[in-house]
Amino acid sequence: MNLQHIAEQALAALNQQGADASQATVSRLALTELNITRNEPSLLRSTQNHKLGLVGIWDGRKASTELSDLSAESLAAAARTLRADAAAAPQDSAHAVSGGQRTAITRGPLEADLNALTDAARDILDFRAKATPTMNIDEGAALHNRAETLMLTSGGSHLQSTLGWYGVSVFGTARGPGPDGHVRTSSFNYTGGETEDLRGVPASERFGIADMMRDLTRSVFTQGVVECFGGKFVGDVVLTPMAVATLLGWLQGQVSDMALISGSSMYRERVGELVASPSLSLTSRFDAPGVAALSGDAFVTPPLQLLQAGRLQALTPSLYGSRKTGLAHVPTASGGWELAAGATPLADLVRGVPRGAVVGRLSMGNPAANGDFSGIIKNSFAIDAGVMGAALSETMINGNVAQMLRDVVAVSAERIDTGNWCMPWVRVSGLHFS
Repeated sequence: MNLQHIAEQALAALNQQGADASQATVSRLALTELNITRNEPSLLRSTQNHKLGLVGIWDGRKASTELSDLSAESLAAAARTLRADAAAAPQDSAHAVSGGQRTAITRGPLEADLNALTDAARDILDFRAKATPTMNIDEGAALHNRAETLMLTSGGSHLQSTLGWYGVSVFGTARGPGPDGHVRTSSFNYTGGETEDLRGVPASERFGIADMMRDLTRSVFTQGVVECFGGKFVGDVVLTPMAVATLLGWLQGQVSDMALISGSSMYRERVGELVASPSLSLTSRFDAPGVAALSGDAFVTPPLQLLQAGRLQALTPSLYGSRKTGLAHVPTASGGWELAAGATPLADLVRGVPRGAVVGRLSMGNPAANGDFSGIIKNSFAIDAGVMGAALSETMINGNVAQMLRDVVAVSAERIDTGNWCMPWVRVSGLHFS
């Protein structure tokens, strides 16, 4: 399958339908994976998928679609359908495609090493059997991806990437007797990540996998706020890297299209201001495993510092968001972010908490426009007088996400690198527990 030929055919089909501007994104993904099911290797397979994304603009009216049939007949039919769909769409002068963007990126292992996949899966299963036998791996995988993508626009952009990377993931629960002798099952948990090299470090020691599996075995018996603390209180949370990524994801949403265009962003007028704790510095790494330094609307994405010592450095509207709001366009890739490590060892982070919890996951839906939220903390453990204790159940925290960013009092020296993000543990004060 010739990606260049297909993308050019697609643009030609849209041009024949009179499109004023168009974009074609064609991709091919080759996946090799060794699956784990119920603590056993279950399936080794290789698959290939391809798809084509089309965008057409007629007189300010935009329509888009995705195809898996890449024949000339299918492209011609899709172009006709897009023109009809666009005729029924609202007119918006902000619609446009990129122009003059050019790059070619090749990075990572482009062929799968089956021995590396086998060794990774074996290490995960051996670790489970020896260190966490009461934990059950419901689903897991060691895999290799090769992704080829080409984006062409009628404005002359030509962006090409060929990436190879490995991934490991583990999802499961634990089961065992509680203090009362009854057999219980923990809540589920999961983790995983991407890397360009599976050798050198055991798979169980990557992406927080070992810690997650150990924590599950401690989560079979849980207690609530009343049992642990006697009732409601105000305390601190130590957010795990996964929870930190969720917190920062809210911030990134606040500085991107949806919030900026709707006018709900709390930060539109605050570039250059201190919006978070001075201990927080968030930067891009658009060369992370499996990430190409390209935006979905066909722009090269240069390095970006979003937070520098707590100060907001930029907003990130897309081309459409920029034309809609008048703000400067700042393209970003699909992933690849890191929060700078702090100077506090993780053990000291926990020891510094009088009352609170280590929080593995935040389940809070979408906070209110002002950042207020109420959510359940999951895969979490009580902290009392600096000592981590029982796993928590049915425990809620209330607060304000924007205030949480300002109330970070310590950042760990340790970080977990999943490829898509690299995050430390973060201690935040002033949360309401119930």
